[in-house]
Amino acid sequence: MLRYREDLGLLPPLRDGANGRGRRGQGPVHRQFTEEDIEAITAAIRLEQRYDITPAALAFGLRVLTEPAVRAAVADLGRRTGHVPATPGRALDFEKERALRWLGTAARR
Repeated sequence: MLRYREDLGLLPPLRDGANGRGRRGQGPVHRQFTEEDIEAITAAIRLEQRYDITPAALAFGLRVLTEPAVRAAVADLGRRTGHVPATPGRALDFEKERALRWLGTAARR
């Protein structure tokens, strides 16, 4: 289960340049968990239990917080589905575009 969490990015990264290999490429070694690692794992499990979510859902939530493109895409979906109100700036841009279209149509007549 910890390897799954590590693959999802729910464990702190290995420190000190450790790459999971033994000396001189002798094969993989077991990860040594620090107290901070254990605390992070415990915090993740508590969040999953508290909000009844999967580790994958929690990992995606972290991506939303850390990757601007993912955040923007999720916010756009939220606006499209009515979960997130449209920002005033976007509403004003829509009204401006509509007015410009109307003015362009009126000028052609």
